[in-house]
Amino acid sequence: MGTGQGALEGMARLMTDLSFYKGKRVFVTGHTGFKGGWLCEILKLAGAKVTGYSLPAPTDPNLLEIAHIADGMTSVIGDIRDRDKLFAAFDRAQPEIVLHLAAQPIVRDSYKDPVYTYETNVMGTVNILECVRRHKDTVKSFLNVTTDKVYKNNEWCWGYRENEPLDGYDPYSNSKSCSELVTHSYKSSFFVDSAVSISTARAGNVIGGGDFSNDRIIPDCVRAALSDGKMVVRNPYSTRPYQHVLEPLFAYLMIAKEQYADAGKADYYNVGPDECDCVTTGQLVDLFCKYWGDGVERVDKAEANAPHEANFLKLDCSKLKSAFGWKPRWHITEAVEKTVEWTKAWQRGKDINDVMKKQIMEYMAVNK
Repeated sequence: MGTGQGALEGMARLMTDLSFYKGKRVFVTGHTGFKGGWLCEILKLAGAKVTGYSLPAPTDPNLLEIAHIADGMTSVIGDIRDRDKLFAAFDRAQPEIVLHLAAQPIVRDSYKDPVYTYETNVMGTVNILECVRRHKDTVKSFLNVTTDKVYKNNEWCWGYRENEPLDGYDPYSNSKSCSELVTHSYKSSFFVDSAVSISTARAGNVIGGGDFSNDRIIPDCVRAALSDGKMVVRNPYSTRPYQHVLEPLFAYLMIAKEQYADAGKADYYNVGPDECDCVTTGQLVDLFCKYWGDGVERVDKAEANAPHEANFLKLDCSKLKSAFGWKPRWHITEAVEKTVEWTKAWQRGKDINDVMKKQIMEYMAVNK
């Protein structure tokens, strides 16, 4: 790992910004996934005592194994729907902070298996909140990570705010709307007089190294780049709030930290990029081609009888900016560039854990 000025500044800023987490007991659901893996890496660098609870990694290859995410933490393989096993893991961990990321996260998969999607995303939320309810004396901060797709999408040109109706269209989006409502109900019903601060975070589409999911545009680009180079785009004109995975993760950690000390910070927050980074899928693929270099090309190909997916969706993040003084650090160009950098390092057999640490420090070195 490099020791240039940027990396050194990044390490210094990392220790300053995340010193709160040193020694804290943190319970992360979904740690075997893409976002969960990056989150655990940040927490381990910060010196937290991390317990992860999740199903086995959902893809092969996967970030968990490539970057040895489970090293230096407690990794429990279990189903969020299995309440008894979840309770046992939670009892052992005795966490102070809980970050709930476990989910069935793929829109198109939710059409194939809506029952599993609702069981995981709705009852999974119930189960983790039951854990928190049983441990009010130790848990101080709970964050439920949902999605920008929780809103009733009118396909309009301005960003959704936190007070807009929650009514996702497809089973995935709708199950996450339900997860929000479950959280709201538990907060009102069981935690009004407790010391537990509860928030939700609604993030947009994230990209970055280590995402091998099916039916996601950047993983599809990676697979194409490593095979025939033809990047097939189903919906080139659909607009999404794309951001690097580190953007929402640091926002989640900021929210969890701030509400730990100040319950008045507990609320429902959008987490997304600035207006300039809400790009079409076609533009995103063009950026990927630019940073990847020779041998790749974009191929637009609409899919007949494809399930419904939103064409236009973005977030208004004024509330998060006002409450915390937050703003994104990397624009979409840096996000794509870092994704390509990670992928090419993996392709060349580099130490991916070192690559991740380097990118985390580079991100932290950017002035807010």
